[in-house]
Amino acid sequence: MISTNKFGYEVIKECKQTGARIGILHTPHGDIETPVFMPVGTRATVKAMSADELEELGAQIILSNTYHLYLRPGEKLIKEAGGLHSFMNWHKPILTDSGGFQVFSLASLRKIKEEGVYFSSHLDGSRHFISPEKSIEIQTALGSDIMMAFDVCSEYGISYGDAASAMERTLRWLERCCNAWSNPEQALFGIVQGNMYKDLRIESAKGTAAIKELPGIAIGGLSVGEPKEIMYDMLDAIRPYLPQDKPRYLMGVGSPDCIVEGVMRGVDMMDCVLPTRIARNGTVFTSHGRLVIKNSKYARDFSPLDSECDCLVCKKYSRAYIRHLMSTGEILGARLTSYHNLYFLVHLMEKIKEAIRQDSLGDFRQEFFAKYGYEL
Repeated sequence: MISTNKFGYEVIKECKQTGARIGILHTPHGDIETPVFMPVGTRATVKAMSADELEELGAQIILSNTYHLYLRPGEKLIKEAGGLHSFMNWHKPILTDSGGFQVFSLASLRKIKEEGVYFSSHLDGSRHFISPEKSIEIQTALGSDIMMAFDVCSEYGISYGDAASAMERTLRWLERCCNAWSNPEQALFGIVQGNMYKDLRIESAKGTAAIKELPGIAIGGLSVGEPKEIMYDMLDAIRPYLPQDKPRYLMGVGSPDCIVEGVMRGVDMMDCVLPTRIARNGTVFTSHGRLVIKNSKYARDFSPLDSECDCLVCKKYSRAYIRHLMSTGEILGARLTSYHNLYFLVHLMEKIKEAIRQDSLGDFRQEFFAKYGYEL
């Protein structure tokens, strides 16, 4: 296990109304103002977006996927290219997940043992093995600023006993990840698990927080099919046990309502494929709720996607034009909707931060939910 002075986190403002916070996370590739939404670049690219466009729309940090990059093109090739930053021409911070969730998602194609996970590639059926040590080895080669510990993500609805076993193994694997962590240029975050059982979540949070060398803590295994109210309950349960002086990363959450609710519960970082995935299918976020641009009623609508949005897409293109692109399968359509959705979430975080500065995030939630169409 190592400690690193390349990373630091400081809280610079807490909302008196909600306890939500603004902070600065220092990394070797620049500072990040939190709370922050992180676009997901699964295979070393945020789908349909260039690095320049991501910077232009305000992204501060992106996420890449250890499992997919290990399979293609391989971590050795990326290391040879000078690391992930050089390989994809993104020179701001990068976070890599451990591959745990993807392996968990393989279901029948994987077998979890104490030593690690044996699995078959979803690409060609070839056999592979990833252990906590191997995950850290891959992430070290990728050269991300923030690495995730290899964890066991248990499915929603699992029994208490199985959830406890998965949580306890995650803590044991965290120790092994810490022992394999060797590069002071990279931070390592532990991951809180425990499924939907509050006592297990609290035990996991305590065990993870007890490792003082960890620069941050992630919250995994949520947003996996459970009702949102249960996710919020889990966040409320563990909040008192998470260190105040470390960033908290809620994994895989990216709908506007969950972003607001997460920040209100002390979360500093979030990521999700949602904005780009739904964009490619023709669904966009607007100030008044989601809009399905393929709908025929937009065929002669020459207004922007969102009249209150100042992104380049809304400044230059109409609903009618973007509907035409999506209806004819033109690549530009998916690029424009993806840009807009990412901009919407990145700048939603900016509005949230302004509300925190004004000690009025609770009021902002009421106004935003009413306007967007969420139930209060």
